[in-house]
Amino acid sequence: MREEMRALVENHTWDLVPASETTPKPIGYQWVYKIKHNADDTINRFKAWLVAKGYAQTHEIDYDEIFAPISKMTIVHTLIATTSAKGWHLHQMNVKNAFLHGELEEEFYMLQPPGFESHKHPQAVCRLKKSLYDLKQAPKAWCAKTTQYLHEEGFQMCQADNSLYTRNDAKYTLVILLYVDDLVIGGKDLVVIQNTKSLLSNKFEMKDLGELHYFLGIEVIRTPDGLLLTQRHYAPL
Repeated sequence: MREEMRALVENHTWDLVPASETTPKPIGYQWVYKIKHNADDTINRFKAWLVAKGYAQTHEIDYDEIFAPISKMTIVHTLIATTSAKGWHLHQMNVKNAFLHGELEEEFYMLQPPGFESHKHPQAVCRLKKSLYDLKQAPKAWCAKTTQYLHEEGFQMCQADNSLYTRNDAKYTLVILLYVDDLVIGGKDLVVIQNTKSLLSNKFEMKDLGELHYFLGIEVIRTPDGLLLTQRHYAPL
C-alpha cells in the first residue's frame, strides 16, 4: 500500500484542494489486493491497488467513450510463431501503475485514503489529474498516452490489431505488443531491443522482466528447435 501511494504521489495523480460546498461530491474508492505468481506457482510479489468505484459514474456526465483495444490471442500466437521462425528475441516489460499515466479530461474529486492523509491539510480533498484503476475512462486514457508516445518514437500502429506497433528501418524491424500494462518487444537486434527498453523506462516507470517466459497464462520455453508454449500451470501433473 505504501508503494502504491508513493507511485500515486510521484506521478502527480492529484492535487490537494480545500473542500467547499461547490466542490462536486468526491468519488468512492477501495483497496484491492492480489498475490502475483511466477510460472512455477511460486509467489512473485504482493500487490495493492487504490481503485476508484467506477460503477457509480454516470454516462455522458462523468465519462463518454471507454473503449481501449486489447490484443487478440491470434496476434499473440502469430508474433510468437514469427519470432520462432525468424530467430528473433522476445522480451517483456511491465508498466508500473499503468493507468495512472492517463490524463483525465473530466473533473473528479476523491477523499484522501485513511492512513495516508496529508499532515498539513488533513481536511483537503484530492482533485484527480490522472486516472485511477476502475474509472470508466482509465483504459482509454492509458492507451491514448501510449499510442501518442510510440508514434513520437517512430512506431506505426498495425491496422489488423491496434495493440500492435512496428518500427521498420533499413537494418531491422522492431515490434511492440501492448496488453494493458504488459509490453512484449520483439526483434532480431538485441542492442536495439535494450535501447528501446531504456527509452520506455525513461518515459514510464517500468519493470524489466527480461526474456519472455510467461504471458497471458502461456509459458514460453526456448528450445534448440524454437519456442515451446505450454499451460502446465493450469494442468499440473
